[in-house]
Amino acid sequence: MHVAEALVVLGGAFLLCGLIARIGVPIGLPTIPLFMIVGVAVGPNTPGFDLVADPGELELIARLGLVFLLFYLGLEFSLDQLVAGGRRLVAAAAIYLVLNVGGGLALGFAVGWGTGEALVIAGIVGISSSAIVTKLLVDLRRLGNRETRLILGIIVIEDVFLALYLALIQPVIGGATDPADAVEGIVTAFAFLLALALVARHGTRVVGRLIDTTDEEIVVVVSVGLAILFAGLAEEVGVSDAIGALMVGLVLGATAKAPRLRTLVHPLRDAFAAIFFFHFGLSIDPAGVLDVLPQIAAAVAVTLGLCLVAGVIAARMHGYGRVQAANIGLTVLTRGEFSLILASLALAAGLDGRIGSFTAGYVLVLAVVGPFAVSRSESLSRFLPARLLPDRTARPESVEELTMDVGPTSLFQLGTDLLQIHILPGSKLHGVYVAELRLPVGTTLGLMVRAGTTQALRPDTRLRTGDVVLVFTPPDQRQAVEERIRAVHRSGRLARWHGDLGR
Repeated sequence: MHVAEALVVLGGAFLLCGLIARIGVPIGLPTIPLFMIVGVAVGPNTPGFDLVADPGELELIARLGLVFLLFYLGLEFSLDQLVAGGRRLVAAAAIYLVLNVGGGLALGFAVGWGTGEALVIAGIVGISSSAIVTKLLVDLRRLGNRETRLILGIIVIEDVFLALYLALIQPVIGGATDPADAVEGIVTAFAFLLALALVARHGTRVVGRLIDTTDEEIVVVVSVGLAILFAGLAEEVGVSDAIGALMVGLVLGATAKAPRLRTLVHPLRDAFAAIFFFHFGLSIDPAGVLDVLPQIAAAVAVTLGLCLVAGVIAARMHGYGRVQAANIGLTVLTRGEFSLILASLALAAGLDGRIGSFTAGYVLVLAVVGPFAVSRSESLSRFLPARLLPDRTARPESVEELTMDVGPTSLFQLGTDLLQIHILPGSKLHGVYVAELRLPVGTTLGLMVRAGTTQALRPDTRLRTGDVVLVFTPPDQRQAVEERIRAVHRSGRLARWHGDLGR
């Protein structure tokens, strides 16, 4: 393709994706399926105008989109978040993964496309879209809900599982021809994961020096260079480039520059990811989607049922009611970037081409059903068995006089302690985002007084010197809360990595 023609094609792809998103987002549709629809519409498999005659012409740009998606995912991951959730959160996430990945594997074998295809379908059906889930929580203003921490915890553990899963199915996407090749692929992938995980755990300071500068241009250039370089090296040694990008993101995500790096890389992720999803749509034949409609319908039904079951189990484990159970199960229902990444890798490995059509239709259906169901979760919660999840929000028949006392006695009756934190000059709490405090489950950040004004705390609120922060915590969690705040005060947001437990 001539340079001028290539620029026109690439610019047209970006512009069309932006325009369709501008139309769809205001009515509540996620951008991921919209970008994919654009690719289908102007691709070679759809009659009419073909913006891109050969999808291979955008292959490199699309691969960069994949690299930035996984790189940013690694930047967002935090071991502290995982540890802070406790055993119940890990158990709830494990149950969710066992149910959904197990159900996806059973479905994969049931459709009879092959063992390799069944393993890929298990991941496609089993892993939800963290991007769409997070956006739904923000759009529906549910970040303050008590079950939201559990939902976000499930997403974090899914991210960890994704890295392990990509390594496990490396023989499938790497084209292993015999058991020896399969074992070699798995061992190589896990060795690569282990090596970079050790760097992330013990080499943070060394790696951090590479981007230890106030010049944001250099930070971005060096970080992007590392992401693309290690993605290529991973591909060279027979490991998926997705694993390489993910692990480099995890390494850089443990450095002091991680919060700023996430902000700087976010636009790159959004732009190139749009081309990745657009490129995936180019390879989809609409007639092929119609051919696999029964499989798509079965996958949607399996996912809906298993997500609700997982939501009910998680709610029971945490003492939540029917509304919270519905919120959990329906919020993690949507599928998106991870499903398309797995399908893309499968198609590149030469697996059954129906996987592409199946994934496209499956993601599109859930992209519509998911947000619609989440927005009406309170009404839909009535269909969950009341005997399994008693509705604790039901109003009593007789309404007593409202009590509005505030003071130590009221806090005692509520079973909570109030901590007042004054951020003094020199404290490393300065500059830390509220979400980065990662306080124990059950703790609630109340209000903040700044420069004489009171305001509510949000996850993206950045603490400053002079702030006074109020924290409500159950008495049995008070010591853990104090230790975590003390650790961040002394060692900053990476206190746990530096071995500071606040004791």
